[in-house]
Amino acid sequence: MAFAALLSPASLAAQGYPAEGDLPAQPDVVREYTPLTGERLEQMVPKHPGYLGALAPANLAKERPAPPFDLTGTWFVDLSAGFLKFLFGPPYPKFYAEGREALIEAPKAQARGETYRDAIGQCFPPGMPMIMTRVWPHAFIQLPTAVYMISGFNNSVRTIFLDGRQHSDPDLVVPSYNGESIGRWEGDTLVVHSKYFEPDKHYIDYGIPISDAFEIVERIRLVEDGRVMEVEYIMTDPNMWEGEWRSTKRYSRQDYTDINEANCILAYNANLPGTELGRETAEERGTSEIEGVAND
Repeated sequence: MAFAALLSPASLAAQGYPAEGDLPAQPDVVREYTPLTGERLEQMVPKHPGYLGALAPANLAKERPAPPFDLTGTWFVDLSAGFLKFLFGPPYPKFYAEGREALIEAPKAQARGETYRDAIGQCFPPGMPMIMTRVWPHAFIQLPTAVYMISGFNNSVRTIFLDGRQHSDPDLVVPSYNGESIGRWEGDTLVVHSKYFEPDKHYIDYGIPISDAFEIVERIRLVEDGRVMEVEYIMTDPNMWEGEWRSTKRYSRQDYTDINEANCILAYNANLPGTELGRETAEERGTSEIEGVAND
């Protein structure tokens, strides 16, 4: 009876809902459906010609050597040596013009209290490798055919394929911010080769750009009895720098946290002093001791 009273017209009116007579007539909605053929339905599903999907039961059931370790778990970047350890340099490789410009202009912008190439603050994906240094946990789920990574930062998804496939045809692949990643086992190390990255607004460290020739090789090991994941990043981009750019990061296993839903809402970034949108509003509010944003 109490529940029925809550839904009664008198109760709804008391809660501020308009009376039925004050509402426009609700139209009858009729939709006509055009059936799709089986061939058309098949065309709608993206496929990898010649390769079973990583979650296909037939692929999962194939006999494979046991992996030397299992990355399944939640990991958090180790910044114990200082917050700036999220950066991948120095040391840096010998940059060409665009990289040198970033090294010169970024500290100038910081000295003025401004952001520099604030792509992440504008809701562009951080992409690899920067996604791995965001101060959010990362969930890894390892299966015989793939390792799935879900980042707590904007729920970025990355797949490392382990089923023996090759990289896609470069004429057919769609570039992405995390690239296409193919892994293989070398002894006690998982070696991951990633390429086909989207270069637009895709930066490393403070605004160092990449090109569509950018590639990463990761050498992943578990150390300290499996409590620490150590990743050596070997990055190349012949359009942006000479030779290899190397950096090693560590991640600690975190058993008391999970990945929740997270979204980048551009309007909300006006409240974050570290973003381009939020800098002016932070200045209006006064000095932020955390971000070091001063009120002129």
